[in-house]
Amino acid sequence: MAEEATHLLFSYGTLQQGEVQLARFGRLLDGRSDALPGHRLDHVRITDPEVIAASGSDLHPLVVVSTDPADAVDGSVFAITDAELAAADDYEADDYVRAEVALRSGTRAWAYLDARQSGHE
Repeated sequence: MAEEATHLLFSYGTLQQGEVQLARFGRLLDGRSDALPGHRLDHVRITDPEVIAASGSDLHPLVVVSTDPADAVDGSVFAITDAELAAADDYEADDYVRAEVALRSGTRAWAYLDARQSGHE
């Protein structure tokens, strides 16, 4: 019996790419659009060769807290299993920290945010 999805994951970057999903999870994820308010996109240079090979780039998006309350980052929400969440954790570089966030829709989900910032809800 297949493991049931028990987590919601908000992705705004490379985890939305089909080739990354197949490499990390062995399947394509079915997502829905949402947004993370109070944040904006920045970028970080990744050095992990496996992550670069899966994503096709060493420059990855990174969400940071914004001082402009009108800012929001668009992305997708995916339902994933415990094993897939662990695979996503393994994929993300040390520049990211997984935190629970409130999305525009009111949904609470995990998201990978800037590890240099703290105090995420």
